[in-house]
Amino acid sequence: MPVLDQVCLALRHTLGLGNIQLKPETALLGSVPELDSMAVVQLIADLEQRFSIQVHDDEISASHFATVGTLTSFVQGKLT
Repeated sequence: MPVLDQVCLALRHTLGLGNIQLKPETALLGSVPELDSMAVVQLIADLEQRFSIQVHDDEISASHFATVGTLTSFVQGKLT
């Protein structure tokens, strides 16, 4: 399954978004009320488990959570 699809699944699961269609250009931080500070922590934990990656506190930036695409790019960067 492509990274984008897995990131979308993680977002839907963590934020309880149901079947809302998410695209790379879908805005997240500041646009999705469910994405608060606690949800960010839960989402990072989900992504770490889902992709077998480790995200350090100093790597977390609001720019990574701007859109589905920026979050996907961040995850892809961790996979390489």
